[in-house]
Amino acid sequence: MNQRIEKIKNILDEKKAENIEVVDLRQKEYIVDYVVIATTLNSKHAFSLLNHLKTELKPQGEEFLRVDDDDEWTIVDLGDIFIHLMSETHRQKYNLEEFLEELGENKE
Repeated sequence: MNQRIEKIKNILDEKKAENIEVVDLRQKEYIVDYVVIATTLNSKHAFSLLNHLKTELKPQGEEFLRVDDDDEWTIVDLGDIFIHLMSETHRQKYNLEEFLEELGENKE
């Protein structure tokens, strides 16, 4: 799994995605094991990042189960990994990192 995450991070970093973060959710009740979040420069940059991810990962056997995208936020579902490519404004507004880190903390 770590090699897959590192490959995703490297692709995003090489293509100038910003603030790349990985959230490990294996010990929490969530629908995937990992979430990768990166900030895009604009909608064209997000589209380009998605294309580079597909070009690099599909030949290695990675299956893109679903992709939802718009100008501000692209979500890539790899089954056990979600990749969120977000504009700076959406990243600040939705603050996914904080939400994901708090999962399961309020259980009793």
